[in-house]
Amino acid sequence: MSRQQGAGELTGTRTRPAEAAAKAPAKQRGRPRSFDRETALEKAILAFWEHGYEATSVSDLTRVMGIGAPSLYAAFGDKQSLFEEVVRAYGTTYGAFGDRALAEEPTARGAVERLLREAAAEYTDPAHPHGCLVVHAATNCTSPEVERSLREQRNANIAALERRIKAGIAAGELPPDTDAAALARHTGAMIQGMSQQARDGATKAELEALAELATAIWPRS
Repeated sequence: MSRQQGAGELTGTRTRPAEAAAKAPAKQRGRPRSFDRETALEKAILAFWEHGYEATSVSDLTRVMGIGAPSLYAAFGDKQSLFEEVVRAYGTTYGAFGDRALAEEPTARGAVERLLREAAAEYTDPAHPHGCLVVHAATNCTSPEVERSLREQRNANIAALERRIKAGIAAGELPPDTDAAALARHTGAMIQGMSQQARDGATKAELEALAELATAIWPRS
């Protein structure tokens, strides 16, 4: 017999289980998130960037993000939903140099020269995984939805290049018979190739040399 039980029996005031539950303080609902969401998202970006979509498991993500699986699902949804957010965040941070170049440079040629030059720097930056997340994440991807989304993203980038080149033709900076679609696809191929070469160990200087050759073939008005 415990001390508490003995006291109850002697006084005849043993507390019933229902009464004890009623007196117990209510459990707090909706526990506050115990991690910084932006920090966790940044770690997810680096994980997917380094290993690709397919090779990055949920257990890998929870380990590098420093959270449990329930917290991951509550904050980001499933792995595919998290990856979609990662791609959006990457596009507004590490991958934003392309949009800036197309928007800020006064000529199409200058925009592409800057884009490729900055890609050479970004893809070889030792502060983060090499290459382009959008290009590398598609490697060996077996998820049709993810593969399609990444393909659409790459095609959208080429379409943006084509629009910028067509604007250059309209402005008279390029000959009227310039094949804008071919030039845009050539630039897209260079970007994707530079991404892979950076992952294979190419240096910034080596990729900058490729960028210079890539724009040397452009027609002049």
